[in-house]
Amino acid sequence: MSFSRSYLTRSFQAAYPRLPAPGVAALVAFLTGRQLVSHVAHNLALPDLALCAQFPAPPAVLHATFFAVVGALLGSSGPERAGLFVRDFLIPQLIGKDLFEVWEVVNPMGLLVEELAKRNISAPEPRITRQLGVNTVLPLYFIGLYCDKKIIAEGPGETLLAAEEEAARVALRKLYGYTENRRPWDYSKPKEGWTAEKAISSN
Repeated sequence: MSFSRSYLTRSFQAAYPRLPAPGVAALVAFLTGRQLVSHVAHNLALPDLALCAQFPAPPAVLHATFFAVVGALLGSSGPERAGLFVRDFLIPQLIGKDLFEVWEVVNPMGLLVEELAKRNISAPEPRITRQLGVNTVLPLYFIGLYCDKKIIAEGPGETLLAAEEEAARVALRKLYGYTENRRPWDYSKPKEGWTAEKAISSN
């Protein structure tokens, strides 16, 4: 598990250099969590490798078995092959997942203000850009965020606050380079620099 977390952390830091440490940690925690890993292990037929008194094997056993396989690969084939196994079976689980489904940010507007301040950009000014069905039970508002009279993001919501928070999330995705239309993950070559010494030191 230690190797897998280190590998994923390095991979996300390289792929999304603008994503802050808490965001990277949230992605790694999601991909190495019991529920997701046990699901992947089950679909890889790893229950057949587990010597377990319970049937079917519980999630905790499948979770441990998956990382036991990673450990076996690490010992027999080295960190590059073990890293490829982690990459190929865990990272694709992020397909269709929004960044803020995985990383819970309580105050997206506050985080956006902090990020803009780091870049010497003034605090965003929210404005209503569109609104639909205001006098109905299902109103819809669109809030645009402006910095120096230029719109940086727009988001919808059933209330003004919800729309403002969604606009802040849109702006954060753009800042971090983790948008829905981002480039696909590069599987053309494994991450470099994974020597046996580094793998051992991360355990």
